[in-house]
Amino acid sequence: MKTTTKKNGAVKVKKKRSPAVALHTPIEWSEGMWDRISAKAHELWEARGHREGFDLEDWYDAEAIVVQEIHDARE
Repeated sequence: MKTTTKKNGAVKVKKKRSPAVALHTPIEWSEGMWDRISAKAHELWEARGHREGFDLEDWYDAEAIVVQEIHDARE
């Protein structure tokens, strides 16, 4: 990040973007992968006592678990 101070004392912050970030595109899951992650997220939601408001956390955790399972199976 680069900061510059203007004459009026205001600070302006410029963030540098790496070329990799600019070219990054989201992963598109296949239908089977979507179903697998969804089922795992539901399992996590149940195991965690049906917590409301943590659906995104459950989804990301499920996504990480499923991807790791696939990775481990390939080794």
